[in-house]
Amino acid sequence: MSPRKPAKRPKTALDVAFLERLLDAAGPSGFEVQPARVWREEAEKFATDVRVDVSGNSFATVNPKGAPRVMLAGHIDEIGLQITHIDAEGFVYVAEIGGWDPQVLVGQRVRILTRNGNVTGVIGKKAIHLIEPEDRTKASKTKSLWVDVGASSREGVAKLGVRVGDPMVIDQDMVRLGSDRIASRAIDDRIGAFIVLEALRLLAAKPPKAAITAVATVQEEIGYSGGGARTSAYVLEPDVAIVVDVTFSTDVPDIEKKELGEHKLGGGPVLSRGSASHDVVYEMLARVAEAEGIPYTVQAAPKATRTDADGIYLTRRGVPTAVISVPNRYMHSPNEVVSLSDVASTARLIAAFVRGLGPRSDFTPR
Repeated sequence: MSPRKPAKRPKTALDVAFLERLLDAAGPSGFEVQPARVWREEAEKFATDVRVDVSGNSFATVNPKGAPRVMLAGHIDEIGLQITHIDAEGFVYVAEIGGWDPQVLVGQRVRILTRNGNVTGVIGKKAIHLIEPEDRTKASKTKSLWVDVGASSREGVAKLGVRVGDPMVIDQDMVRLGSDRIASRAIDDRIGAFIVLEALRLLAAKPPKAAITAVATVQEEIGYSGGGARTSAYVLEPDVAIVVDVTFSTDVPDIEKKELGEHKLGGGPVLSRGSASHDVVYEMLARVAEAEGIPYTVQAAPKATRTDADGIYLTRRGVPTAVISVPNRYMHSPNEVVSLSDVASTARLIAAFVRGLGPRSDFTPR
């Protein structure tokens, strides 16, 4: 669908304007201030309590005195780059924040986040004509690339306000694709932070018995010991948690379905089983999805889920945790692609699940 024409809404109307603001805000791991602020400003329109902690995690609560205590988590950080060196000629060198395929960096424009505002740069590499023939098929490495900000000296770079340690993201805003899809550099996992807040919005219209807190967590992409999810869960002490992230959409060429499962855009949310994903909560979610007529697929996670769930489920005495994922094409690239119908279905599934909970809800395996 052309962006100039009115959009057709999925079954659950989504605030795509808010989603676009959230996705376009720059916030790599460790530097999530901009998107977190956008998220909290939206939450303040309907949540009972909105706050931010010292780590940068953002919280929005509905029905704080209810039971059980439910945590909905989606991480708000994205992958990015960070300046490691500025040479005498004014070229800027970088390291990766999170997991990159360096091939997608070549030739991209970047948005550098400085204390004085954003500065634009371009990622440079030796021209193909100057590369020896035997080296032309070799993959690029991030340490061999540089960022050109248009300065001819280290002092010129400093005049722009650019310093060692400044983060940056690919300068790529959200676009609409067809009638139901969007592309953005920050789908992983700004879409999860969006979904948990949309689920909270649905629940705020008629609060259920449970106390629900949506959390936009930080540092998941670099949080090898749990990132902001671990500290958030420690403070909240939830009785149950749902983590929303993305997973690989396997409806593109050359994907091995027997290893990853069959998950396609428009096929609905993906429910995880195994590891950090609690089987009692999984079965409850599956029953709710079937009762609500929400299509879903299942993904096996025999080891780590590689999501915020890994930082939540062993917190304190243990938290029954489920992982719901949105199928995502071209993960960790400047143009990740998801279906808005999947986004809406995931928010609707979470809201329906929470509405079915009460003070006597028991997640103990029997």
